[in-house]
Amino acid sequence: MTTTNEIADKIAGEHGLTKAQSKSVVEAVFASITSAATSGAETSIPGFGKFKVKETPEREGRNPSTGATVKIAAAKKLAFTPAKAVKDALNK
Repeated sequence: MTTTNEIADKIAGEHGLTKAQSKSVVEAVFASITSAATSGAETSIPGFGKFKVKETPEREGRNPSTGATVKIAAAKKLAFTPAKAVKDALNK
């Protein structure tokens, strides 16, 4: 697993920034994506992919212990669709 700190450390090493500066940049990027998602906007990063909000409708589920039917409320989720370049890199 890669953490925010590991991403920030790599950016700091490659671009001559301090770890604190690069961590601020990484956190700002994630905050911008989150802000766009909460307003319902799609975030597209060319060469990487798209983040967009999808709505899941209310549905019925089952309690695995009792088998009783339970209503699962409608919700929003953040979906990521990778760009072709990312898909190709994964499937080399």
